[in-house]
Amino acid sequence: MIETEAIVIGAGAVGLACAAALARAGNETLVLESALGIGTGTSARNSEVIHAGLYYPTGSLRHRMCVAGRRQLYQWMEERGVPYRKTGKLIVGTSDTQIPRMRSLFDQGTRNGVEGLHFLTGPDAMALEPNLTCTAAVLSEETGILDSHAYMLSLQGDLEDHGGSVVVGAPVETAEILPDGRFCLNVGGAEPTSIITRTLVNSAGLHAVRIAKQMDGYPPDLIPFFTLAKGNYFSCQAKTAFERLIYPAPVEGGLGVHVTLDLGGRMRLGPDVEWLGHDNPDQIDYTVDLHRAAEFYDAVRQYWPGLPDGAIAADYSGCRPKLSAPGDPAADFRIDGPEFHGHAGLVHLFGIESPGLTSSLAIAEDVACRLSRHT
Repeated sequence: MIETEAIVIGAGAVGLACAAALARAGNETLVLESALGIGTGTSARNSEVIHAGLYYPTGSLRHRMCVAGRRQLYQWMEERGVPYRKTGKLIVGTSDTQIPRMRSLFDQGTRNGVEGLHFLTGPDAMALEPNLTCTAAVLSEETGILDSHAYMLSLQGDLEDHGGSVVVGAPVETAEILPDGRFCLNVGGAEPTSIITRTLVNSAGLHAVRIAKQMDGYPPDLIPFFTLAKGNYFSCQAKTAFERLIYPAPVEGGLGVHVTLDLGGRMRLGPDVEWLGHDNPDQIDYTVDLHRAAEFYDAVRQYWPGLPDGAIAADYSGCRPKLSAPGDPAADFRIDGPEFHGHAGLVHLFGIESPGLTSSLAIAEDVACRLSRHT
């Protein structure tokens, strides 16, 4: 039996940020990760975009965590030498009927306090990006891209500098809330063990709902609805056509098939939204279906008609932990702390999808504050 002060389940960007924050506050902190390395799940299967925070309902966790997290993230990367580039982004409408939608997005971003937003006419946007075709656009100057793995390594380094550590190959199989309010975790892997802690953060991403369901003593009626939505990406072999990221008007479940850039300047298309109709992360097939290429061509050519035939190839996919069903309004992040469930020392993080990577430092700060109020 091992005892420690704080445990974080999940070594993705959010889990590592939470662990580093707890360690900086003086807690002996362990991160338990079922995979054999950090950041192999959702944190490694995304667009690596730093979001500005303009899409989300004002006052929502997604809004507040994204805006604050983005500001913190740029400072963090600058101070630690994490590779990034503030590319800017154009969100585009491709018909006259979408002009009000672009205006609405601009107004939403303004209400959210997002800096560097500009509403552009179609000709103004196309003057910035000559390969673009659109009727109106919103320019977000604060959007960027980053090396997500280098960022996670910097979080791990900060954790270890403050006495914490990451244990990989350590799946949490069951958990129990003890009579004295502490938590006992049964951990599998090569050397199964049990660990007792007074502080527990469930940042298991796609597996967070499963962890909560397997926690003896936690009310099942407090666990949210959960389903999965896969996002597919295609690489683009054409000559780089844009200096900025190009996004269409948002669609149900996501932000539409967009053109992003990596730090080497190569273009990538995606993700789309493929609802899987189940809630079992172990059943996700991350293979990209080549037949989806036709839909990608159709979507991207709405705003980039010059996309050449044969220019795209299946690349990779990721999966979003959704707390809302297809057709329902997009759910907010869930940061379920002691004020919600009454268990001091426990925080569940549910539905941390985009903009979770951007929001990670702000989420970590929020989690640490919630826990400190109940110690």
